[in-house]
Amino acid sequence: MITLFDPAKDIDLNAVDLGTPARDSQVQVSLSIDGRSISVPQGTSVMRAAALLGTSIPKLCATDSLEAFGSCRMCLVEIDGMRGYPASCTTPVSEGMVVHTQTPKLSSLRRNVMELYISDHPLDCLTCSANGNCELQTVAGQVGLREVRYGYDGANHLSDQKDRSNPYFDYDPSKCIVCNRCVRACEETQGTFALTISGRGFESRVAAAGGDNFLDSECVSCGACVQACPTATLMEKSVVEMGQPERAVITTCAYCGVGCSFRAEMKGEQLVRMVPDKNGQANHGHSCVKGRFAWGYATHPDRITKPMIRKHISDPWQEVSWDEAVQYAASELRRIQLKYGRDSIGGITSSRCTNEETYLVQKLVRAAFGNNNVDTCARVCHSPTGYGLKQTLGESAGTQSFDSVMQADVILVMGANPSDAHPVFGSQLKRRLREGARLIVIDPRRIDLVDSVHARAELHLALRPGTNVAMLNALAHVIVTEGLVDQAFVEARCEPEAFALWSAFVSRADNSPEVLGAICGVPAADIRAAARIYATGGNAAIYYGLGVTEHSQGSTSVMGIANLAMATGNIGREGVGVNPLRGQNNVQGSCDMGSFPHELPGYRHISNQTVRQEFEQAWNVSLQPDPGLRIPNMFEAALGGSFKGLYCQGEDIAQSDPNTQHVTAALSAMECVVVQDIFLNETAKFAHVFLPGASFLEKDGTFTNAERRISRVRKVMEPLGGKADWEGTLALAAALGYPMHYEHPSQIMDEIARLTPTFTGVSYASLDRHGSLQWPCNAQAPDGTPTMHIDEFVRGKGRFMLTGYVPTDEKVNSRYPLLLTTGRILSQYNVGAQTRRTDNVAWHAEDRLEIHPTDAESRGISEGDWVGIGSRAGQTVLRARVTERVAPGVVYTTFHFPESGANVITTDNSDWATNCPEYKVTAVEVSRVYHPSEWQKRYQAFSDEQQRLLQARDRSRGHKAEVRR
Repeated sequence: MITLFDPAKDIDLNAVDLGTPARDSQVQVSLSIDGRSISVPQGTSVMRAAALLGTSIPKLCATDSLEAFGSCRMCLVEIDGMRGYPASCTTPVSEGMVVHTQTPKLSSLRRNVMELYISDHPLDCLTCSANGNCELQTVAGQVGLREVRYGYDGANHLSDQKDRSNPYFDYDPSKCIVCNRCVRACEETQGTFALTISGRGFESRVAAAGGDNFLDSECVSCGACVQACPTATLMEKSVVEMGQPERAVITTCAYCGVGCSFRAEMKGEQLVRMVPDKNGQANHGHSCVKGRFAWGYATHPDRITKPMIRKHISDPWQEVSWDEAVQYAASELRRIQLKYGRDSIGGITSSRCTNEETYLVQKLVRAAFGNNNVDTCARVCHSPTGYGLKQTLGESAGTQSFDSVMQADVILVMGANPSDAHPVFGSQLKRRLREGARLIVIDPRRIDLVDSVHARAELHLALRPGTNVAMLNALAHVIVTEGLVDQAFVEARCEPEAFALWSAFVSRADNSPEVLGAICGVPAADIRAAARIYATGGNAAIYYGLGVTEHSQGSTSVMGIANLAMATGNIGREGVGVNPLRGQNNVQGSCDMGSFPHELPGYRHISNQTVRQEFEQAWNVSLQPDPGLRIPNMFEAALGGSFKGLYCQGEDIAQSDPNTQHVTAALSAMECVVVQDIFLNETAKFAHVFLPGASFLEKDGTFTNAERRISRVRKVMEPLGGKADWEGTLALAAALGYPMHYEHPSQIMDEIARLTPTFTGVSYASLDRHGSLQWPCNAQAPDGTPTMHIDEFVRGKGRFMLTGYVPTDEKVNSRYPLLLTTGRILSQYNVGAQTRRTDNVAWHAEDRLEIHPTDAESRGISEGDWVGIGSRAGQTVLRARVTERVAPGVVYTTFHFPESGANVITTDNSDWATNCPEYKVTAVEVSRVYHPSEWQKRYQAFSDEQQRLLQARDRSRGHKAEVRR
């Protein structure tokens, strides 16, 4: 195997493009190209075979990320025994073929074709933004073009106007050679079909559908078209402004749980652009608008780069040194423990920080704080996944790689919106649908996948929020009572007693679609049809998201999903499985690293004496055997007066957690809140110590994505705040009297590998060698484990769990007749701290309330009206979006803007097993209003005051002693 580059170092930006995609075939075909022999898989193009020999055939419309098109006529070759001059990109190899790529006739033909392109193309190479990285320029040199006989005397497109509407890239039609690569990328890679070629012949030009320009069109700004363009027709504004990059570093995106690999392309310390890495094993060279373009937050003026302290949250911030800040934080935390007891402080790890940083925070809490009061944001998103899958399958993670979807015949998407929340995987899923897979969507809302272009759902079961368990039991009823169970699989792989109990339970008449369908609001016939398709349609895969977990029965739903997979034998091979779509970039990793109060790294219970002793020996400290406080317990204890100090790294609980007023009251009751972040987020407004955080561009480490894939994060610039997050944690630990000795994050990973059985084979060297690894990675699986539970379940035999439907306590009534559910949107991310500080606000500048036309009309609400949304927890005001994407009786909003107060109205109802909040079911009433809510007025006044105190920090530097007294 030839290593083209070392991913740990700067790499050549001109990555090898083999012209056409690889073909997978056991049959090898031998041929001769320019007198040299080569054997390639059957179906390989002549162009790719030549490239593998190191022979570059001129090309403009061909690229190895897209299927061959054969329009540019630059890649002509001569083949013995074949008439004419076939295009090498569309000609497959055949046994014994003899190919000539360089002959006088070919040279003449190619120069003539290139002349035609240049005759309608600006010759401004010296001032063009693509100069030095333009395929048209390169091919002109390849074919030896020295003059253009045709000139510009005839009609041309040189005066065509640029479209600069998109905030991230320009479209210059004067430089378009109509190669169709952008159109094909939009179709094949992204699956949006937003671009087309308008006009015919000379009038042909690229056009964006659904609008007068790119910004107003159906384009989702994934960047696939920009990446595919061989000229400066589609060009990043950042390259136009800064020029071509000089070097690149391979790293991993810090947005959603897909974990896309990117080339961070740099000029010195300045990031020029992020380009998806075609060797990325999670994204295969694709990206979304967030990862591709929304990285400007990393150097945004709002970044806080100096440590700050204050005695009270009503005091101005005072800038201090790192040493002063951590010494002050340590002294306050120790003071609190002396006054209120060992358990009066705790920590919260981040799903946006690296595995190594998360590991250090939980180690800090257990070893330096001396308790197990540590939790993570997975508490409020996927903690039911960990519990439910552990109970049934034996491991707290999904079963497949993303690529597995390409082997699926039936895809069931439940409580997830991949095209918005996990868009790169969503594009891959849609590609499989275009190939013929069948889709079932179970969601209260009409998500994009229900009727996407060329990828429509066969069934959409628009159930009422809160009835997931009822739906899953109804599906199971059909599978069992109609004899659709894979008996051979169940008998070989599952506990017989548990299956017998479950089978009898779901077979009861009260679990039939006719009974439960009425509860779900879905016709029984549709439920039966979905069950039959899932059980009999071939390889069937389930993908689910927060619409499954964020319920009072979230854990029950996860177990119900696992039950379905086991009953039908849809687990343990490619194309099937139980696949949670994790929300944040490292939410899987934060769980793996022992961030829950009851578990050490590797999901091993803190009460297990053998496991605990292993960590005690490694950490040289005694550990408490009892689980600590979960996040909701921390809030209750704070309000009760027994929890007074918190170290919160990279997590904004004041915006992301439910019942905002309850959370902020708990934060206000604490005496020392230490926040480590890159911005003064909502939680930091209640902090007493602020430690500057580092973005993913400023640190080394690893992220673990939703498919258990561990990928390297590589530093491309120095931390603006002086320290990466792991270094800040080390400083705090040392100030608390528990020094941790690491010189580099690789040493932290080495310790993780020594102490965590599923990570035994993981090291930075092995990650660099493989590109990435999926745990378990150990002696039994040295190359990782793409598919889990192949021969047996991690727990041995799979265990069916009884999943009785228990209606949520959050019910509609005459006062609150509507059900609110929440979710995300493509252009914004989570609490919006990153994306709100980028040009992504061009697409989504505020959270809005989606309401069905029937419900809007009965309340006198029109599109864009301000509406008050009141619940049992609180009230906020948003603008209305009248749409049929939601059903009558259901309203929906996002939660990306703090002033929207989406979580002011969500209650603190939670999952029975894990305390995961019930974000997806809140009884509300909606009415037209004309003023902000009282909470919004208080929030704005408080935020304004906190900004004033922040701005006043420069004038307070001479008064540091006042804080320390």
